[in-house]
Amino acid sequence: MSAATAFQTFSLANEIFQVSPQDEIYAFDDGANQRILQQSPWGQDPHYFKSCKISAVALIKMVIHARSGVPHEIMGLMQGKVIGNSIVIMDSFALPVQGTETRVNAANEANEYMVTYIEESEKVKRLEKAIGWYHSHPGYGCWLSGIDVDTQMNNQQFQDPFVAVVIDPNRTISAGKVDIGAFRTYPKDYTPPTSSSSEYQSIPLSKIEDFGVHANQYYPLDVQIFKSSLDEELLGLLWNKYWVNTLSGSNLISNRAYAVSQISDLHQKLARAQSSVSNTRPPVPAMKGQDEKAGVNKDDKKKEDNQLTKAVKDSQKIAVEAQHGLISQVLKDIVFSSRPSQQPQTSRVAEVLDTTMSIG
Repeated sequence: MSAATAFQTFSLANEIFQVSPQDEIYAFDDGANQRILQQSPWGQDPHYFKSCKISAVALIKMVIHARSGVPHEIMGLMQGKVIGNSIVIMDSFALPVQGTETRVNAANEANEYMVTYIEESEKVKRLEKAIGWYHSHPGYGCWLSGIDVDTQMNNQQFQDPFVAVVIDPNRTISAGKVDIGAFRTYPKDYTPPTSSSSEYQSIPLSKIEDFGVHANQYYPLDVQIFKSSLDEELLGLLWNKYWVNTLSGSNLISNRAYAVSQISDLHQKLARAQSSVSNTRPPVPAMKGQDEKAGVNKDDKKKEDNQLTKAVKDSQKIAVEAQHGLISQVLKDIVFSSRPSQQPQTSRVAEVLDTTMSIG
């Protein structure tokens, strides 16, 4: 597989759409930018922003940065602008911060670097200001913790418009698709409407409490990735670095600790679900006046089923990711271990793929 083919696959998996170099998304109108900043319509409507459009160049830079920090969190800033109801990210840059497995700490050195970088960017005609920050959640999904919510609230209070982007490098490696989310927080005195159930995401048991406590203090934006023909050369340089790291590494080895933690977390969830599941006895016919009690039992049953359903989804996700890693490793072994004098091993590839797919 060539680098170009690999990038096409990456583009399809992440739904990267092509735009014309003449599109307004690439133009920076300082007058229009000042007008929308003065109007600040997002101040009157907490749901003003609906989407976050990210340049493919900025995306790959953020993913490379996030993968380089595993198992620790990383942090950086994004430059962009506002177009309609969208926050547009044109570029990103890493910050020299100290990270741990659960948080990042930005010191004075990071603040000085940020100011200097933006000033130097203006000299090379990168006129977009800082419009958001990104950080990684290695292995525990894309959402905002309590510290993240406080940080984003402060950013929106003093330098709005501002967006928070979260990337999970471990799940990106396992799934082959960038696991990313963009978020905006609500004002402190704002009560959000009851949100409908969004797409389920697996949250480690140790993080569920933090996730649940702050889940109603922010909302997600629709993430869209774009590129143009003018990005091809720069994307090629970035992609060669990203692709070589992906090709030379093994998902099963590099993500070994993540896979073990996922299985351990699944075991804890199943144990908790098992302890709450009632004995499978025939239901006792309800007598008159016991309808209310029966309704409570039904609610308990739904809660039990919900826990088990989530555990099943987590187990399926773990199995699929392991299966993808195994297929990738087998294909690499066949492609790179074969000798030039040997005949093509098409039959062997088909046999191995059939065997691997039958595992699921």
